[in-house]
Amino acid sequence: MKGVYMFFADGFEETEALAAADVLKRGGVPVKMVSIGEDRYVTSAHNVTVAADMTFGEFLSDTDLEGTGRDDVMIFPGGMPGSTNLAEKAELMELMQKHCAAGGAVAAICAAPSVVLGLLPDLAGKTMTCYEGFQAPLEAKGVKYSRNGVETDGNIITGRGPGLAIEFGLAILTYLKGEKAASEVKAGMML
Repeated sequence: MKGVYMFFADGFEETEALAAADVLKRGGVPVKMVSIGEDRYVTSAHNVTVAADMTFGEFLSDTDLEGTGRDDVMIFPGGMPGSTNLAEKAELMELMQKHCAAGGAVAAICAAPSVVLGLLPDLAGKTMTCYEGFQAPLEAKGVKYSRNGVETDGNIITGRGPGLAIEFGLAILTYLKGEKAASEVKAGMML
């Protein structure tokens, strides 16, 4: 899959999604927001409606799904029931597994590291973080649970929750463009 895509399901956590997308766009990363439904409009866990760039059907028809590499990233904001809704989209989860197997990166925050990324095979030994209380399924798969705000372990980037959404976005930006690009965005945001 070529590119950087953030996937939205009804019940997503808006701060985690929009703050991370904003940081990436400030850093020159053309992240595309994808509604997993048939409508571009997605409603957050706190009743904020957002217009995505494309529906899942448009994503499938308009995206080059072949030739996935390190700089191709699938991003999953947290929130409930948004994380569960993402995990229940079987075609998306199959795509995520193929994406990782081909060397693509995944990023998830809050409940999504456990609920969504927890569906990936071979997580044993990875260091990940998530919203407090969601770590048990990850630990059962052999993940080293961290209470740090953000963790990057190879091609897996995870964040703890809404208060760390900017840091999460900066971690993805660092992964894609390096520390200098992230530092410039950070300075521009007066962080």
